[in-house]
Amino acid sequence: MLDRYLKISIIQIIVLDFIWLNAIFFMAGFGLRQYDLALHEGAEAFLLVSNAGWIIALFTTGVYTTNAQLSYEKMARKTLKALVLYFMVLMFFIFISHYLYSRFFVMMYLGLFMVAVVVDRLLFFFVTNHIINRKGVEKKMVILGYNEMSKRLANNLIEGKSNIKFEGYFEEEGNVQELSYYPVIGGLEDCVPYAKDNNIREIYSTLSPEQFPYLYQLAYEAEQHFIHFRFVPDFKMFVNRQIYVDYYNNIPIISLRSEPLDDIANRIRKRLFDIVFSSFVCIFILSWLIPILALLIKLESRGPVFFMQNRTGRNNREFKCLKLRSMRVNNEANSKQATRNDSRFTKIGRILRKTNLDEMPQFINVLLGDMSIVGPRPHMLRHTEEYSAIIQQYMVRHFLKPGITGWAQVNGYRGEITDNLQLRRRVEYDIWYMENWSVYLDLKIIFLTVANTIKGEKNAF
Repeated sequence: MLDRYLKISIIQIIVLDFIWLNAIFFMAGFGLRQYDLALHEGAEAFLLVSNAGWIIALFTTGVYTTNAQLSYEKMARKTLKALVLYFMVLMFFIFISHYLYSRFFVMMYLGLFMVAVVVDRLLFFFVTNHIINRKGVEKKMVILGYNEMSKRLANNLIEGKSNIKFEGYFEEEGNVQELSYYPVIGGLEDCVPYAKDNNIREIYSTLSPEQFPYLYQLAYEAEQHFIHFRFVPDFKMFVNRQIYVDYYNNIPIISLRSEPLDDIANRIRKRLFDIVFSSFVCIFILSWLIPILALLIKLESRGPVFFMQNRTGRNNREFKCLKLRSMRVNNEANSKQATRNDSRFTKIGRILRKTNLDEMPQFINVLLGDMSIVGPRPHMLRHTEEYSAIIQQYMVRHFLKPGITGWAQVNGYRGEITDNLQLRRRVEYDIWYMENWSVYLDLKIIFLTVANTIKGEKNAF
């Protein structure tokens, strides 16, 4: 019942958002008499971009994805991210638009919409709390087995904001060797009779049916009395990490990690973003920046303007990575890692590397499809071979296209690798990015990259 209520409420919030978005436009325009929409030729464009901007914000932040275990903090963070992204889209439109919009109108419009969004969510949480605390939607449950998994499950169910009420465990008396925080109600055979007499709606079993075949009989008896019976497998026995389950024609498939970019729709989103962003950079920045930097490089030292090196790409495929040459031509370029006081650097090369300008031609790699704007940084072929022998999960990062910048880089792990701990941390950040990818995360990493470049980084040289 609560799940159905939440889904309906989310749809209502979406509708309310867009009602407010458009109603406030006319309220701020006509009601306050500060902005004559009827005479302003840019009114329709502003309203269209406003609606499109909010759709983009919702789409990229996933603010309306929730479940029966509510997290107010998570919803608040997502809502804040959505509002910030929406404001950025609208401000960008106003900046590039040739229409002259009233600053008072824009401030009033954005302020009133933000208030409406906050009020909507406060009302949603107030009503949801009221419903969760009603006895009519309370869902009583018990757990079969008393072990580490059952204790974790009980704690998660209690701590989560939901309508679930945990009654206790059912376990054989001889298997309980400690005083339980929640009661051990009885043995396994007592579970279904207790559930029938006490309006228990769900039974969770943390015991393995292979070790306790009797569980299948319990599950059958429970369903005969309209009690949901659920199995909770303890995969931690085999894999010391979180696992993910997909279904193909009702066959469960276990994965070691969540990979949003396995979804073809997400890959299309990321590729379209790469193409649009890289095209903008190539047309409006590289078209004039590259000739200037090329001249400076040529004036200081002999050799080509561009430095092309084979790097490891997605699925371990090699590709030609483009960079502006920052060193004098030498025979160690493909074998020796650049160091902070490397004598091979030219004067202009040190500036290029410190400001990341040497990597700007990689936007061409992005357009060619060899790289993405955001992803794990590509390494030399020799380093890929060496690092994979040191770090067990190193090759996992090559499930993705390499990036011009990445999550590891904006968290301080860039430049020279001097020890195994630095390498391990980079791999951990790269894998985290792969498991948590979103358009918003890409935008955040790009923003942090620009901010770090402006303020300077201690690992940049």
